Amino acid sequence: MTHAVSRLRAARLARSAKPFLARGGSNALRCPGCRLILSHCLCALRPTLATRAGVCLIMCDTEPLKPSNTGWLIADVVPDTAAFGWARTEVDPALLAMLADPQWQPYLVFPGEFVAAERVVTRIQSELCVVDGRPPASKRALFVLLDATWPEARKMFRKSPYLDQLPVLSLQPEQLSRYRLRRSRRDNHICTSEVAALCLDLAGEPLAAQTLEAYLDVFTHHYLQAKNQLPADLEGPVHQRLRGLRPASTA
Repeated sequence: MTHAVSRLRAARLARSAKPFLARGGSNALRCPGCRLILSHCLCALRPTLATRAGVCLIMCDTEPLKPSNTGWLIADVVPDTAAFGWARTEVDPALLAMLADPQWQPYLVFPGEFVAAERVVTRIQSELCVVDGRPPASKRALFVLLDATWPEARKMFRKSPYLDQLPVLSLQPEQLSRYRLRRSRRDNHICTSEVAALCLDLAGEPLAAQTLEAYLDVFTHHYLQAKNQLPADLEGPVHQRLRGLRPASTA
């Protein structure tokens, strides 16, 4: 199964003049479906849920290539996930079309301290829309995430004028990041999939939020076990939590 992030990764690889080498990564063969070393493949554990909310990832140039990128996990779990590469001098017309689509209410997810107060929202608002002549219905929340390191994300935020009209959803996470694959210089910075989980919870989709959190823990376990040349513990607590969140028909 392919999704938006895997397609963006394939397109980025096709443009590369030389292979991408992940910092500190292994040269062992990786599964194309989950990017993990084949012995630690995660594909059989991939959860997919029907969600009303969608996610729009705007990804820094090399993010789709990194095996540790967690935007991939969002696309695994949330069917309506779109992914676009970012460039300072141009913007994908498909991204602009998605942001203008009347079925969506886009929210740019970014710390409120960096924007004018009148743009900042802290909850999801319900607005009515008419699509293709159908009766009015509430717009679906579309969370626009800048998938990059913190310095890169700030640059993307400043140099993307097409995002200037979007309301800015400012999150206040109550716990520090549990993501252990890449470190931020600030403890209150959380990884992209953790941001998406908080957004889904705000949108009234707690099962999707909890599933994405549990899936990140399983992915992190497999990634680190592979890195340390240890087997994955398929009966450990992180796997049990993920299995416990699956609907009975798919468990």
